[in-house]
Amino acid sequence: MPLVTVGDIIRDSPAGVGAFNVIQLEHATAIVAGAEALDLPVVLQISENCVRYHGELEPIALASLAIARRAEVPVAVHLDHATDRALVEQAVQLGLGSVMFDASALPDEENVAVTADVTAWCHERGVWVEAELGEVGGKDGVHAPGARTKPDEAASYVARTGVDALAVAVGTSHAMTTKDAVLDLALIAELRATLAVPLVLHGSSGVPDETLRQAVSQGMKKINVATHLNKAFTGAIRDYLAHDEKVVDPRKYVNAGRDAVTREVTHLLGVLTG
Repeated sequence: MPLVTVGDIIRDSPAGVGAFNVIQLEHATAIVAGAEALDLPVVLQISENCVRYHGELEPIALASLAIARRAEVPVAVHLDHATDRALVEQAVQLGLGSVMFDASALPDEENVAVTADVTAWCHERGVWVEAELGEVGGKDGVHAPGARTKPDEAASYVARTGVDALAVAVGTSHAMTTKDAVLDLALIAELRATLAVPLVLHGSSGVPDETLRQAVSQGMKKINVATHLNKAFTGAIRDYLAHDEKVVDPRKYVNAGRDAVTREVTHLLGVLTG
């Protein structure tokens, strides 16, 4: 199947789009299998942390692109939370069609200037760009405790940077292992009415299923999930090893983790499109 971008998937999907973080090859194959089970598109995301884990972007990026090409559903391979422009440029050179450039920790004016420059460079090469609006007046970023995105500031940021999508602060946090995040659904609706670009929800692992449905209905489009899949993967492996102390072949217990991720992806895609 021809490669697609996150923008292509968002444009063609009437519902929420699932974007799941890849840690290694097993995550990538599991995520695609979960999407194929429902015949739905999906996004494979490679974060800066994932790149550090592998030592380089190229091995995991090329593996993910190969999996995407062989998939029976549209699959976009996306660079997530890149703070290093050089990494963005490398991702584009390797063939990724969409990137998330994160300058949210910078002061507002510097965030705007740097993001606008990166976006212009990417657009010249046909690459779709997601960004994140930092907490104005602070340096903790969009997901600082209590941070909320103001619609008028978001509209100005999008206009000044030219980005194609915006991650907004509406009540989530990264790396949550419990599903008790409380979202500001009214703010999501206001942001959707104000902005002409798709809204992105980061930190979705901590959001209950029904709240995710409500967030999509109020206008959230791209839903990022990482920790929840890692929790499922690790839990399945831990359970397998607890019941078979003699196993030495990692394919057996890693396969249990991969199957757990596939099940969770299928479930979450059903939530976002149901």
